[in-house]
Amino acid sequence: MEIKLATENQTGQLANISKAAFDTDITVGCPGIGGPPNYDSEKWHMYMLKGKKLYAITADNQVIGGLLLFRDGQDRSSMNLGRIFIDPLYHRKGYGIEAMSMLEKIFPEITKWTLETPAWNIRTKNFYKKIGFIEMKSEGGSVYFQKRLGKP
Repeated sequence: MEIKLATENQTGQLANISKAAFDTDITVGCPGIGGPPNYDSEKWHMYMLKGKKLYAITADNQVIGGLLLFRDGQDRSSMNLGRIFIDPLYHRKGYGIEAMSMLEKIFPEITKWTLETPAWNIRTKNFYKKIGFIEMKSEGGSVYFQKRLGKP
């Protein structure tokens, strides 16, 4: 498996995978089909790519998912995981866990990872706890998680 900055040729496929992945959230508490803003927009994924925030997750030379990463402008040792999405065909096969482990190796300078997930999403809350994230607060329908690595 690999994680690399996405290419322009991958943005349409990543938008489709994002849509498919987030649409499955209806099975874990989402009140309806949908996802985060622009989750299904190729144009928006291209915009994220141009900002060097969109990464492709590949296995056996096939795109199986993507993620969005945002560096904290003030704290260069902090990274926000804006989104991670895996093609539903690859759910529950360890790819998400492996991707998160790989991120820690790709960005060894990052000692604090943060993310936000919907409060209703049982699947993501359990996933993040399983890989070492700690729930920091719940507010406005979202749960905020953090994971610290290395020295505090």
